[in-house]
Amino acid sequence: MGIYQEHALEGASAVDLVVALYDGILRFLYAASGAVERNDATARRIAVKRALDIIIHLQARLRMEVGGRPAQALSEFYASIFAQILQASQSASQQKFEHAIECVRSVRDAWRQVAKSSGVPVADSSSEATPATVHLPQRAGSSERDAASAVHWTA
Repeated sequence: MGIYQEHALEGASAVDLVVALYDGILRFLYAASGAVERNDATARRIAVKRALDIIIHLQARLRMEVGGRPAQALSEFYASIFAQILQASQSASQQKFEHAIECVRSVRDAWRQVAKSSGVPVADSSSEATPATVHLPQRAGSSERDAASAVHWTA
């Protein structure tokens, strides 16, 4: 499977690669959630570390001077989802992992929509409809006023 994936990614566009990274985050979050269900703390920690490594990679590659407000919104999303995943792991909460999965899937689907609207083919890895607008999750501890001015990113 690894060789197949390597060859599939060789000719991939930048958007394809971003979608593949989001798919990786989702795969590891599902693994972490499954580990919680099995009460396997070691597997949970390994899966969480892998998901967080991908998030760190994505955030480190943001170019704020080029991306402007969308890049800032993604940076905030990565910081928020990083914290959510840590909280889910610390409390060994399947519910918190499911929320993180939902948030990541929403942004991943927006990237897929970007690819579709720009004519870049992206392999369909889900049967769900793809939303055109992503509402980034509100950060823990933020006020109602902050929520009202939250970033909504449209693909």
